[in-house]
Formats: sequence, C-alpha cells, structure tokens
Amino acid sequence: MTEGLFVMLMLALLVAVVIGKTAVVVPQQSAYVVERLGKYSATLDAGFHILVPFIDRIRYKHSLKEVATDIPEQVCITRDNVQVSVDGILYLKILNPQRASYGISDYNFALIQLAQTTLRSEIGKIELDRTFEERTNINIQVVNELDKASEAWGVKVLRYEIKNITPPKDVLNAMEKQMRAEREKRAVILTSEGERDAAINQAEGEKQQVIKASEAKKQQQINEAEGAAAAILAIAQATAEGLRRVAETIQVPGGQEAVQLRVAEQYIGKFGELAKAANTLILPATVSDVGSMIALAMNAIKQTGISTPAKP
Repeated sequence: MTEGLFVMLMLALLVAVVIGKTAVVVPQQSAYVVERLGKYSATLDAGFHILVPFIDRIRYKHSLKEVATDIPEQVCITRDNVQVSVDGILYLKILNPQRASYGISDYNFALIQLAQTTLRSEIGKIELDRTFEERTNINIQVVNELDKASEAWGVKVLRYEIKNITPPKDVLNAMEKQMRAEREKRAVILTSEGERDAAINQAEGEKQQVIKASEAKKQQQINEAEGAAAAILAIAQATAEGLRRVAETIQVPGGQEAVQLRVAEQYIGKFGELAKAANTLILPATVSDVGSMIALAMNAIKQTGISTPAKP
C-alpha cells in the first residue's frame, strides 16, 4: 500500500514536470527563442505553446518593448583641443529575436560601446562653441552609425539624446567672462545707439521747430502786409469817397458858402494850435484879413478841377 502510494506520487510529479516542460505561456510584447537539441528551432510569440518534452528548450527570452539604455559619461576632445564630459541616453528596440540571440553575445553592451566611440568621433569634428548648437546633428549622426551595425543584430536604434555636455571649470569660467564681455559690449552699443537716435530726434525736432517758426513769421509778415495794404486801400477809398462827396456838395446851391465856412474854421483852428505849440510865431502881414485867405483857398480848390455850377 505504501509502495503504491509512493509510485503514484512519483508519477504525478513526473506528469507535473512534463507539463511544465511542454506548456509555455509567452507574455504580451515578449518573444522566446526555442532550441531543439541545441539548435535553433522557433521563436514563440505571445500566447500558449506546447513544447516537446526534454527535446525543446527555451534558450533566450526577449522583451519587444522599447528600451532606454543609459550611456555613461565619458571625456571627449573637441576640434580645438578642449576636453568635455558628455553622457547620453539610447533608445532601442528588438525587431528580430533570432538575430538578437545569435548575432551577438550582448547587443546592449555592444551598442553602448559603439555609441561612445561614435560620440567621441563626432565631438572631435567641431569646436567647443558649436557643441551646444550641434547637439541635434550629433544625435542624428550617432543614430545613423549605430543603425548600420545593429541591423545585423536584429536591433533597431530609434534615437539617441545627449543629456549633458560639461566643459572643465576653467573653460566654463572663460566662457562666462566671454559672455559677460559680449553682454557688456551689446549694452554699450545699445546705449550709444540710443543716444545717437535721441540726438538725431532732438536735432530733427529743433529743425522742424525752426522751420515752423520761420513759416509762422513769414505768414505773420504776409498777414501784416495784407492788413496794411487793405488799410491803405480802405483809407484811399474813404478819402476818395470823401472828396467825391465834397465835390458833389460844392456843386449844390450853398456849397460854396459851406466850403468857405469850413475853410475859415480850419484856418482859425490850426492857427490857434500853431500859436499854442510854438514859443516863437511869425505872423503874415495880412493875418487879420481872413477873407483874403479864404479866397486863396477857394482858388486852390478851383485849380484842382472842382468847378462851381454855372448860374442861369
């Protein structure tokens, strides 16, 4: 009875081992490489698979997901003989599990070494000042070189990114001084350009002010001249109108007497003003003969062309 139970347990254990060796479940985004008697047999994709017990063996297990591999920091020498420390990160993916298993013993190690040597080569082609602005081109060149080698290994290099570029401290100090000098130079240039623009604007403003003032003065003189001309013309017209009215008045009945009276009044008034204004006064011999003075004025009026109307 005891021996029978022992045999049954051994048979159950053997069945479990056989099932464990023959039934395989491959997870999603994974691939198993199966060898049959030491030789490549098949690549198992995701799902349930049955193997031949004690003949088939899972030799390699690969993940088909994209993998990020860190590239250790290394010292590179630029074209102008400056040492810089550069590190990066590599993104890759297995496309052919068979080649990844048998094409190379350790594709991850090989890609890291190849990425470092390619990076050193690319850094050595450019100067220190251009290393930061050429990061994109360096990344592209590294990916291109790695793709050429990784195709035979069944691995696809998707991209490479430089994480840090660190020059030595003395170079950093020199670069900082250079950038500070460049900033100060730009500040001085901008200040001088601002002062120049301000001087130009001020000169232009003064020029416009002088032009406007001269134009205003010119317009003022024109306006004054036009005003004076208009005043002279108005006075002349008023005088002519007055003379015309006087001439018309003289020709009417009683005009001669009115003119004589007006002349006499003006004569007496002006003679009185002359006596008040001067301390010394020379009197004509006929000063008391007002009638002769009036007759003289009337003769002058007649000689100007003003004639009295003829009596009937």
